[in-house]
This record gives sequence, structure tokens and C-alpha cells, in this order.
Amino acid sequence: MPKKRRRAADKVAVQNAVKTLAANIRFASVDEPVCSIVVASTIPNEGKTFVAELLAQALAAGGRPVLIMECDMRKRSLAPRLGAHCRHGLYGVLSGEVDVNEAVVRTSTPNLYFLDCEPNIPNPTDILSSKRFRGLLKSLRREFAYVVLDTPPLSVFVDAAVLGSVADATLLVVREDYVRRDDVVASYTQLKQAGAHVVGTVLNYCDASGGGYGYGYYGYYSHYGSAEKDAGSGARGGGDDVVIDRAPAKAAPTTAPQEAAPSPAGLREIPTVTPGAQPASPDSTAQFLVGTHYQARTYTDE
Repeated sequence: MPKKRRRAADKVAVQNAVKTLAANIRFASVDEPVCSIVVASTIPNEGKTFVAELLAQALAAGGRPVLIMECDMRKRSLAPRLGAHCRHGLYGVLSGEVDVNEAVVRTSTPNLYFLDCEPNIPNPTDILSSKRFRGLLKSLRREFAYVVLDTPPLSVFVDAAVLGSVADATLLVVREDYVRRDDVVASYTQLKQAGAHVVGTVLNYCDASGGGYGYGYYGYYSHYGSAEKDAGSGARGGGDDVVIDRAPAKAAPTTAPQEAAPSPAGLREIPTVTPGAQPASPDSTAQFLVGTHYQARTYTDE
């Protein structure tokens, strides 16, 4: 199949896959409402930010307001991906310097909003575990149908576990044949011990021609590559990052969105949404992902 046709087919597959993932998040809200969602990974470069971005966009496509938050304070990457230009951020809100309505900005995606964080914030973990942050998250639940939080890798910092303890749900992104099984199990254990509600795993960077894992997997396709790579990271798998889509990466817009920030009145008019096991020890990462955990697969164009 020509490369262009393969890419077109893969893009359709990823659209369907993300819709399925978003639908399962909604299904998880039946018994206990899920509003705040932490997206975590074990090591850098597993595609965590890519998954967080697409999930937020898919949830926003449902017509309800969605906020995506930059909670990786040491390595911010969401703003250029979203084409967002923020004058204020999370630290300014928590310190009382600005109102949250001044910090939250609209993105080019309908119904999707963004809250960035400032660079070089001291003691990020202390900030995320503070009462002020918990209070902010509680107020954001009243403003938005969903709040998606992008976080740093669990093997490097404990931030994702801290956030998982106060969020409604946590997704663990796992890059196939890249992270060690024992490390994935350790991340899952860390999240559970922190009190996180791990609703599923997202298996990323997979070959579509590979064997199935039984049932319930999603497809993902990504041009995401070295943008999430941390210098000096403990990532395993060796070598350079595999860029799934060999087309050039999408450049960030050079102009700000037409509506740089929603007005305070606009945000306050958003309808209110009321939010509401021991870890496995498998023989392989695949076995760890099967069962009650959601699975996702990334399609290559090979």
C-alpha cells in the first residue's frame, strides 16, 4: 500500500481509537463520576503528552468544556503543541497573583481550554501536594466537564503519584518494547500505594501487524517523537526515538489564538459537573496490561 494511503488509514484508525478511549473514560463515570484525569508514564519518551493531548481533544469533541493542565513543571511541552500563548500560569494562580480566569486560555480546538505553568518553579512536588492545589482542582471540577493533567515520568519524579491521589482517575501510558516490565509494575504499585484510581493503561508505539492481546485494545498513531525526550533520562530501549509518522512534525502556530483567554464571566457560566487489588506481578508487560486495564496500540506504517 502506498505510504500516503497507509498514513490516511492510520489517521482514521487513531481517530477511532481516541474516540474509544474517550468513550471508556465516560463509561468509567457511570458509577463514580470521573472529571479529573492524570496521564502518567514510567519513563520519559513513552508518548504520555501525546496521549494527554489527544484524549483532551476527543473529550472536548463531545461538546462539553475540557481543560488540559501542564503539570510537568520541569519540562513544559503542551503550550507549543496546542499553539497556546499564556501570560499567566498555575503558580500565579496558586500564589494569588492572578485569578484562574486570567490564566486559563482557549485553544484552537472548540471547547478545549489550557492552563500552563511558569518555568523554573521551585519545589513542584510541594506545590502539587498543597491544599491550595487541591482547592483549585476542586473548583475546576465545577467549571469543566473534564480536567486532563499531563505529568512527569514516575521513575524520575513522584508528581504523578501525588496528583493521582487527588484526581478521579489515572491512565498509565506504556510504550511497547521500550520500558522494562518490572518498572511498569513498580509504577503501577507506586500509583496504587499513593491512592490513585488507575482506570487503565495505554499501550503506545505498537506495530499494528503484531499479535493481539485478547480484547479491548485501542489504536494510536503518532508523529510524536523526540519532543518528549529528556536529556539524561533513564529511558530504556536504547538508540534514538522511533518516530512513527515520518512526515515532518507539525510546527507550532506563530500567532496567538483569536481568543487569548476566556472572560471570567464566560468561565463561570460553564455548567457545573459534579465529580464524584493488589498490583499484579505478571511475567510480561503484555500480561500486565490484559484484564481490567484498558489497552491502546500505536500503529506504525511499516
